Formats: sequence, structure tokens, C-alpha cells
Amino acid sequence: MSKKGMLLVGHGSTMPYNQELVEKTAAMIKAHHADYIVKCGFMNMNKPSIKESMEAFKKEPIDALVVVPLFLAKGVHIEKDIPGEIGLPEGVKKGSFVLNGTSIPLVYAEPIGSDPLLADLMVKNAAKALSTL
Repeated sequence: MSKKGMLLVGHGSTMPYNQELVEKTAAMIKAHHADYIVKCGFMNMNKPSIKESMEAFKKEPIDALVVVPLFLAKGVHIEKDIPGEIGLPEGVKKGSFVLNGTSIPLVYAEPIGSDPLLADLMVKNAAKALSTL
């Protein structure tokens, strides 16, 4: 049975926290969504790179690949850099990915953006901070 591939893209940083956050998020997705094969890739400074992770998916039994940026908002990385790394022209969200000589769908997801879950998380973080008073 084929699964969907999910490439979770982080920015990358010289500090360890960014890579840890992306990897922990990927682990949570894997633990709760068995229908996905999840890998991480980073824009810069951390490994694996986006291209290295795309290459690693060529060994997986997937029938589609979705690239999901773990970014809050659109910016130059979302609009230009990541599409360039995954082989999509700027502004294009769908393409194909060659896997064992066969093309499978490649889709590029939006960044997190404004979402009620994000608002709830900010309230949770505020309450946690206020509880230290």
C-alpha cells in the first residue's frame, strides 16, 4: 500500500532549537498519521537539505509528495527559494516528482498563516507565562 510523502521544511539555524522543533514536529506527525512517510529538510545551515530529503524520498513507496513549510507567513523563502529547491516555478503549487522512473504528483502547501489553532496556542503560551507571576 502506497503512502503519501510529506517533506516538512524548516528554515535552519546555527542554534539547535529550529532543527529540534522541525524534527519533533515530524515525529508527532509520524506517530499520529501512519498514512504519511515524513522527512525533514532545511533551507540552510542544517542537514538534511531540501534537495537531500527529496532524493531520499526516491527510495520510499509513495504515490504523492507534499512539501509543507513549517513557516508562519509568506516571504522570500516561501515564494521563491523553496519552490526553486523542489523544482517548481514561482507561483506554481503543483508539479510532478520522478520516482523510480514514474511521475507522481508533487504539491506545495501554504505556510501556517492565520489559523484559530495558532491563536489558541498564543493564548496558551500567554497563560503559561502569566502563571509564573
